[in-house]
Amino acid sequence: MVKVAVVYYSSTGINYQLANWAADAVKESGAEVRVVRVAETAPKEAIAQNPGWQKHVEETKDVPVATTEDLEWADAIIFSTPTRFGNVASQMKQFIDTQGGLWVSGKTVNKVVSAMTSASNPHGGQEATVLSLYTSMMHWGAIIVPPGYSNDSIFAAGGNPYGTSVTQSQEDGSMVENVQDAVKHQAKRVVEVASKIHG
Repeated sequence: MVKVAVVYYSSTGINYQLANWAADAVKESGAEVRVVRVAETAPKEAIAQNPGWQKHVEETKDVPVATTEDLEWADAIIFSTPTRFGNVASQMKQFIDTQGGLWVSGKTVNKVVSAMTSASNPHGGQEATVLSLYTSMMHWGAIIVPPGYSNDSIFAAGGNPYGTSVTQSQEDGSMVENVQDAVKHQAKRVVEVASKIHG
């Protein structure tokens, strides 16, 4: 059975929802899945200033924190992170940057990886964020599996071929585009490729 780690960072819940949709699709594909969140590194004072952020931290406090062991366990990894100035959130970057031991031991080689993201506007660095994460994955020797234009759901979700991305409404914090089907297709594609490589 293929093993998939869904590793996410979310401040107000968008990427948490993306991660859970991905996990549902992984299970539907007959693979084993772990949903884990990277550790929150922002100061409590900053979190407290944003009610939505504070609420989400409380709601997800029981979600397991991602570890190196989760990455080593997984045949495939799906990352989900909001964009920060066209790059991955610092919390996700910090987690990736602490995997030097796993990398130097050769245990990141041939991991199947894919990524998703969100931003507060359609041109807020969504594609750049996914590509930035993929740059690190090239150093890992991982096998990048983007959705491409392999399904109509990609077009319906906005047409990002690098990884599903969604705009967060600046009015109420909800998702602007309907991306659930695109997320599920991307996750199932990851399982399909991982099965061919690791199955």
